[in-house]
Amino acid sequence: MKKLYLLLALVLCFGVKGQDTSSTFQRQAAQNYMSVKPGKSKFMMRGYYHSGLEKEKNGSESTSNFTPGSIAPILMYKQSDKLFFEAEFEGEFGSDGKFEWGMEYADMSYMLNKYATVRAGKFILPFGTFMEKLHPAWINRLSTKPLGIGHDGIIPTSDVGVEVRGASYFGSLKLNYQAYVVNGPQLKDGAEEEDEAGMLNFGDRPDNNNDKTIGGRLGIMPFSNSMMEIGFSGLTGKVGSDGSSYENVRANLYAIDFSFVKNIDMISSVVDIKAQYNYAKIGNASFVDTEDSTEAFYTFNNSSNTYYTQLSIRPSLLNNNFLRKLEFVVRYSELETPEGALWEQSPTQLAIGVNYWIDWRTAIKLGYQTTDGLGGGHDAVTEATQDVYYIHWAMGF
Repeated sequence: MKKLYLLLALVLCFGVKGQDTSSTFQRQAAQNYMSVKPGKSKFMMRGYYHSGLEKEKNGSESTSNFTPGSIAPILMYKQSDKLFFEAEFEGEFGSDGKFEWGMEYADMSYMLNKYATVRAGKFILPFGTFMEKLHPAWINRLSTKPLGIGHDGIIPTSDVGVEVRGASYFGSLKLNYQAYVVNGPQLKDGAEEEDEAGMLNFGDRPDNNNDKTIGGRLGIMPFSNSMMEIGFSGLTGKVGSDGSSYENVRANLYAIDFSFVKNIDMISSVVDIKAQYNYAKIGNASFVDTEDSTEAFYTFNNSSNTYYTQLSIRPSLLNNNFLRKLEFVVRYSELETPEGALWEQSPTQLAIGVNYWIDWRTAIKLGYQTTDGLGGGHDAVTEATQDVYYIHWAMGF
């Protein structure tokens, strides 16, 4: 009988130990799985929408319309602590009343380390700061863009390629940087749009030559509280099509931007100053003069520049709840395109506005904008005045 009890004890002992070994193995396997899986993915949607009433006056003609504005959903996906994806789509009604969708950007990012992140795809180029950081309807303090900036402007908007960006310290200075290689803009030769010969076409088109465009921006923040930033941007590359008479035409673009944001106790307000200067130089080229019956060629010094300065004051330090939600904005901009081009113009623009902030990303905007000096071509600039009045409701979500 004693031998039987001893045998049962040994079986129970080895049985329990076997269960412990199996449990330990399972726990170890689970830990190994957790260590190699990507991490918890996260998805988020943000974006903005705006709509309102606009009244436009051109000389003796005037129009007044409620506008549906545009909607821009932004999709963001986090694969892991290092992998990210984002995309912005923009939908709006065209002049024919049809609703159309477009893709502003879509790119993937990988965080190399705390100083550098690489991204690839279609992205808004960091040329200055307005298009990359300030153009969304609820961030832009006015409902319009400065002269020369935008989808039909003289500076780049978005492109397809690869970029490295990051930030670091240089002594007491804060620095941020972006460097990229993209397909680049393309020179318009006037074959499709005769009056746009010599302009640059920006966007996500397939490259028309084997010379990639390179560019970048360096931002410097001289104060520890980051209240001021000065940025320097550049872009260079060939813009003519291979095999054409424009294949060696090169474009060089430069920009300087400035930002200053500070609480001013004397006026109980936050003062926000923004400015940007842009310069575009395109190499010499000759174009067919469609206004000449002999179709002779003409040329011009293909350089353009534009700038804007903007001041906004928000008395958010006041005790009055209504006044602290108001914001007063004024912006002045100028554009000068090449003399002798069919798209020659040199307008000036003044825009003023008053915003009421319902919350930190929703505002009612009342504004007035006047633009002088529209039109021109071949040394025949036609003076004109365009006035726009608007009330817009902009919301970020």
